[in-house]
Amino acid sequence: MNDNLTADRPTFVTHLECSLTGERYEADRLHNLSRAGRPLLVRYDLDAIRAAVPRDTLAARATDLWRWRELLPVRQTRNVVSLGEIETPLIPIPASTGAANVWVKDEGRLPTGSFKARGLVMAVAMAKELGVTRIAMPTNGNAGAALAAYATRVGIETIVFCPEDTPEVNVREIAAQGANVWRVNGLIDDCGAIVGKGAAEGRWFDFSTLKEPYRIEGKKTMGLELAAQLGWRLPKAIFYPTGGGTGLIGMWKAFDELERLGWIGAERPRMFAVQAAGCAPIVRAYEAGEEHAERWEDAHTIAAGIRVPRAVGDFLILRAVRESGGKALAVGDPAIVKAVDDCARRDGLLLCPEGGATLAAYRQALRDGLVDEDEEVVLFNCATGLKYPLPPAEQRLDRHGAIDFDAL
Repeated sequence: MNDNLTADRPTFVTHLECSLTGERYEADRLHNLSRAGRPLLVRYDLDAIRAAVPRDTLAARATDLWRWRELLPVRQTRNVVSLGEIETPLIPIPASTGAANVWVKDEGRLPTGSFKARGLVMAVAMAKELGVTRIAMPTNGNAGAALAAYATRVGIETIVFCPEDTPEVNVREIAAQGANVWRVNGLIDDCGAIVGKGAAEGRWFDFSTLKEPYRIEGKKTMGLELAAQLGWRLPKAIFYPTGGGTGLIGMWKAFDELERLGWIGAERPRMFAVQAAGCAPIVRAYEAGEEHAERWEDAHTIAAGIRVPRAVGDFLILRAVRESGGKALAVGDPAIVKAVDDCARRDGLLLCPEGGATLAAYRQALRDGLVDEDEEVVLFNCATGLKYPLPPAEQRLDRHGAIDFDAL
């Protein structure tokens, strides 16, 4: 058994903090949003962690998500849940980019085939630790699948609400892994309204994006891993598919914690929040110089995972993008389709549509002079492309007829 899952877990969480006002909240109690209606952030005694865990000690551990246990919120080892959360690889894609230093961090290798596993494994472990027995969540697909898997594993009842046009494979996956799944004639925020109403009536605990504090902590492991994989430094730029933005927010938090631990320096990657042109509230707010993003009406894109009309953590996404010197970028569906096709045919890596959006955005940023072709850049592929409809392959061969091998 992995020692990362069985070792004692020292207590380093000190409190929770409102991301907008800084108001402190007690740890070890159930919380949704702060009194200001904004996400809560978990805070740690980083001085104690630095004294207890030398960087080299952590680096010597098995390379999975739980190697970072001192920087994670689960206090009791018995509450850890796992389906095998590996450290995901960095895959070069030189043929698709024309650059030698562009890598895809392929999150499709995680349990349930997406990076949602990172956030949901942590949120479910904490739900178990805090005594939650019934959870509800809105999803565009992959988050619901991850929630269903982990909640089923620890015996927590789960109700999941999906927009009606959620990919069929995702809806069936959620149901197959034990959740009570419902299709809703609306978008993800319409599903979220149903979850919120039920939570207000005491029917379940609301697991919507950023409405509980611990998904950020799971997602921040992407940033922790990047630093370790690159020899305790960071790339020059990160392109991240941004719907609710939990991972972008989490990585930005991780970089700050790593610097305060003395494990990395002050340099940061330029953070590029990538959205689809048919649903780009963060891009619109960025370009207008706003701190918050208004709801995007009539949202549409083939990249369902980033079709989020309104993000509760909008100001945190925008803050990270601006502080890093990055940008919020929107790409059209045709560019997304082309990027997915190019990467599969040229580099052999099958991206999901949201991952394709990051490659399309990188190409756009390269044309616009926002990145240089020799810079180290990481693109996030958030799920395996095998979860999404693939183009038909209709060629057939009659084994009984004459075969023209020259035509093959």
